[in-house]
Amino acid sequence: MPIAEDPEPRPSADDPFEGLVLDDEFVRSASVKEASGRARMLTEKWKKNPPQEPEPWRPVTEIRRSRFGRRARRLDAWGNPVRRRRGARGWQAPLFVVLAVAVTLAALNVDRLRDWYHTRTAASGSAAAAQAPVPTVAPETARPSGAPTAAAADEPTVDHPWAGSPAEGWPVGAAGFALPGAQAIGVFSADQVAAQLQLVKDYLTATNLDPAVIAGGRPDAALGLMERQQQDRATAALGQPSEEHDPTTWFSRFDPREAIQVGDAVRVQGFMTLEGDGDKGVLVHTDYTYVYPVRPGPEAAKRAVSPHPSHSPAPGASGSGGSGGSGGDTKPVGWVQPVADVAGSTATTRTIVRRVETFRFYDPARYRVDPKKIFISDGRSTIGNSACDVYDGYYHPQFRQFALPGAPEPSGPTTDPYDHSKDLPQDDGDCGSVSRT
Repeated sequence: MPIAEDPEPRPSADDPFEGLVLDDEFVRSASVKEASGRARMLTEKWKKNPPQEPEPWRPVTEIRRSRFGRRARRLDAWGNPVRRRRGARGWQAPLFVVLAVAVTLAALNVDRLRDWYHTRTAASGSAAAAQAPVPTVAPETARPSGAPTAAAADEPTVDHPWAGSPAEGWPVGAAGFALPGAQAIGVFSADQVAAQLQLVKDYLTATNLDPAVIAGGRPDAALGLMERQQQDRATAALGQPSEEHDPTTWFSRFDPREAIQVGDAVRVQGFMTLEGDGDKGVLVHTDYTYVYPVRPGPEAAKRAVSPHPSHSPAPGASGSGGSGGSGGDTKPVGWVQPVADVAGSTATTRTIVRRVETFRFYDPARYRVDPKKIFISDGRSTIGNSACDVYDGYYHPQFRQFALPGAPEPSGPTTDPYDHSKDLPQDDGDCGSVSRT
């Protein structure tokens, strides 16, 4: 038979928990609640390091780095994780798209990208070279001991016509004529000798530096300074130029239809000395090199492939003939470096002229002379980068871009037109070439 369980004992009358029921209502009505585990942890932590009160405009945050080097989490002042706003990196997706498109386009046209890069780097290199200061060379007072040092192999342009030339630091124009100290010589006082030196300087300026004369104009100012007999010879040469009477023996001139001076600056280097002539007169010796930067004229290409006419007056020239030749005793054919045909640049070259001249001032008591006129007792010149065997009163520089394929090479020796450390050689009739322009 089943065993009956004993009934629960009845609580005693003095039990305080008699009739207590632990239901939901009892729990909700409790006045004291136990803190959570995290709250107890923070309470212990804040006993030593109390939290700072957050500023109203910026919450105090704490960065806690997780284990294994994973990304750190941002926590607020109460230790709760701060969620990162989803739109904080919204700019990255468009950027990745743009980069992907750029890389794809570059891959489709690698050659064009390479050309663009080389053009930009070359332009920046040229700009840096152009901005680099060029050492200034003072005028010479005596013959140098050697040729000028080699310059950087830069290509001349209209914007930078002196690039690659040893003359880039030379004096400009009449500043290259350094007059020696005047002193009493023969029958002339120091003041008279000083006036003679200034007269020589004025003549050199009028014959080699006047922009109008360089552009093929008539050298009236220079003619006015010459002694009457030599003035007549020079005037006749301008009217009827020939091998025996070549105007470039006296004057530096270009045919503007073929070559146009770049700017109005001419670089000059050389020296001037004086001494007595042994007959109570004065001798003034000059040895100067002139460098002319030029660009092609409107008919340069046509003139390069056709013979130069013997007599064809240039525009603006008066009393002179022709187009196309060079003067002087020796006329080496030059070369130029090609220049890229880009915006703002034009192919240019340089013609280098060296003149060695002696001017004599006679004793006016013994000779019928005008003391205010120039008398040239001796004069020689050589032209670097000008066509040979053309005697029409102009220089004719050679431009590489117009050179004819298969043209014969010059038969004469190669010379350095910038080297004036040696005496000017006698004309041997050979058409040579220059080592640099």
